[in-house]
Amino acid sequence: MDIRLGLTKAEDTAFPLRWGIIGAGNISRQWVPALAACEGATLAAVAARSEDRAKAFAAEVGIGVAYGSYAEMVASPDVDVVYVGTNDSLHKEHSLLAIAAGKHVLCEKALAENPADAREMYAAAEEKGVMLQDGMWTRFFPAVEHARSVIEAGTIGEISMVQSDFTSIYTSQAVVLAFGAEVKPTAVVAAGKDGGGAILEFGDDRCAVLTFIKFLSEFAEVTEVIGSKGRITLEQPAHCPTALTVRVPEKAPSRYRSANAPSPAHRFEYPLPETVGIAGAYPNQHGFLYQAEAVHRCLAAGLRQCPQYGKEESLSTLELVARIAEARRAAGVL
Repeated sequence: MDIRLGLTKAEDTAFPLRWGIIGAGNISRQWVPALAACEGATLAAVAARSEDRAKAFAAEVGIGVAYGSYAEMVASPDVDVVYVGTNDSLHKEHSLLAIAAGKHVLCEKALAENPADAREMYAAAEEKGVMLQDGMWTRFFPAVEHARSVIEAGTIGEISMVQSDFTSIYTSQAVVLAFGAEVKPTAVVAAGKDGGGAILEFGDDRCAVLTFIKFLSEFAEVTEVIGSKGRITLEQPAHCPTALTVRVPEKAPSRYRSANAPSPAHRFEYPLPETVGIAGAYPNQHGFLYQAEAVHRCLAAGLRQCPQYGKEESLSTLELVARIAEARRAAGVL
């Protein structure tokens, strides 16, 4: 999207940035190989809660410098940008630490535990003039970028419905993708304790139906964006898709105007980058590379956020997550 809008140059994935990694857990372990495939990236340092843990991680993934102190690492003049890969409850603390040291930050999602904390983090980054990028990697996948361009072009008409299943934060960002950051729910209802879901009303006959799955189940994990002229399907796994299908019938709604003939389906495939190798990868984790390259391009252009998922969409998603949690508490299922 940054290239499509003319904000950056494709070749600026080679823009040199020295990365420091906060956290030596599984998510950092999968982030590092994808980052290493980004042309301009240097894996400069890692910090963990103990020096031994940091040294073990550094030896495993090929990072030269290890710190047992987060503060010491972010103070290093050899680090330009920090990836925060610790537990969600520590994201605010660690992001603010790096921001105070004048470092750009890419913070793994969820950016913060609540919208108020996220606003504080964004305000701190703006004051320091550095990037704080919410690590919602979904938004950087080519299939999702394609879906966004189809929505913005009006190809499927006015959006009336979003149907998505996975976790609260991933399904919520799909709602924001479809309806926009400025649209707020007029009502939220929720049900189900282990799994379950939520229905969000947005007025003007617009709504979202979200299903929160049990991981040990054969769930569909797709996202549907339904409009007055057509439909987009982000195919499984929709939080990191390598394909989308666009259906635009000649006459909509097609089933009632075409003798129940299905709409023509146009499927678009986006294979994962072959330059990334991750042992024991989570689904499509190789796609971390898309996010890393966008950060390089945007910082090369002097941008302080990536348009794929800027401050307003990040905050809007966190607000939806909070509203859903509130509805689930009210229903006695959280």
